[in-house]
Amino acid sequence: MENKKVEIKIADNIPGGQYANAMQIRHNQDEFLLNFLNITPPNGRVSGKIITSPGHFKRFVNAMKENLKKFEETFGEIKESNSPESNIGFEDRK
Repeated sequence: MENKKVEIKIADNIPGGQYANAMQIRHNQDEFLLNFLNITPPNGRVSGKIITSPGHFKRFVNAMKENLKKFEETFGEIKESNSPESNIGFEDRK
C-alpha cells in the first residue's frame, strides 16, 4: 500500500484554540462524546465538543498517554489538579 500525503485544512469557523479546565465524557455502544468545559466560578461554559467512534477514542487515549509520558520524561512529573469540590451543573441521568 502506497503512503499518500493527506492535506489538512482548518475550517474558517475555527479561529483558534479554546481553553478547557474540565471535561465530561459520555458514551454509548457506537460513540464517545467529549464535552470540554471552561469553568470560572461562579459560571462555566462548554468550549468544545468531540463526537468520535470507540476505536478512534482508544487511539486518542493511547496518543495522550504516550505524549504525557514523553512530557514527564522531559519536564518532570505533573501534579494532577484537584477535582471540583461541588457539582458543576451536570448530573448523571440513569
